[in-house]
Amino acid sequence: MAEQISFVGAEGNRLVGDVRGTGAQSVIFLHGGGQTRYSWKGSAQQLAERGMTAITIDLRGHGDSDWLASGKYQFPDYAADAKAVFEQIEQRFGSKPIAVGASLGGISSLLAQGESEQPLLAGLVLVDVTPRMDAGGVEKILSFMGDKLYDGFASIDEAAEAVAAYMPYRKKPKSLDGLRKNLREGKDGRFRWHWDPRFLEGRVAASRNHDDTENRLVAAATRLEIPVQLVRGGKSDLVTQAHAEEFLSMVPHALYYDVSEAGHMVAGDKNDIFSAAVVSFLDHIEAAA
Repeated sequence: MAEQISFVGAEGNRLVGDVRGTGAQSVIFLHGGGQTRYSWKGSAQQLAERGMTAITIDLRGHGDSDWLASGKYQFPDYAADAKAVFEQIEQRFGSKPIAVGASLGGISSLLAQGESEQPLLAGLVLVDVTPRMDAGGVEKILSFMGDKLYDGFASIDEAAEAVAAYMPYRKKPKSLDGLRKNLREGKDGRFRWHWDPRFLEGRVAASRNHDDTENRLVAAATRLEIPVQLVRGGKSDLVTQAHAEEFLSMVPHALYYDVSEAGHMVAGDKNDIFSAAVVSFLDHIEAAA
């Protein structure tokens, strides 16, 4: 059973999370943009059952974590939070964590570790994210996230239909409880995504400072010396096979796992396969220690 935990971000902002298990090795899961910590529930539970401490958090402006009045939702802001959380986990649990970051969470983790003068992590799993990604795929995601941003949905079923239209390859879930965790009901009875709308306005994504951000990510990747794994969704419209191969040339020691039937939301599309890939990486780290 999960227990709530909280951390202090780079600006004194509260970051809310859940912790499962009591193992010596901690694993911190950082979700993608527009998601919440609940997207990792299945994987976190599996790792807890394998004797690890699994921590999931809501990133700034998402879920139950603070929504910043400053509107500071750029990649370096998330990286600063990630660095603060990694350091607090080591202080609380006694060892450096292994980070599993999807999309925004992966970028945050990569920048935090790659731009740090000392190791923050015992290992890093990047989930369908590389320093360079397909611009068309990024725009597609931003378009989906921006649709109904302020109007919201009349019901959870309507939100589910929007998700199904965006990801037609994914089998519709029997329960909408997971989707409900990513929505908040307003006083007007409409359901809106559980993240600050200013996130789309403030983050460095497809338009602002793109070249600078990409260059920083490339430089960060080339400085990685800790164990690294890249998990790609075979149907991803953001990370192509060419992007994956380029990343592996930047980080020659990285392991690579392609989840052929998954899209960008790898953990949500094929959670069992994704979790098995992460477990194999953790076993690799343990064997090498």
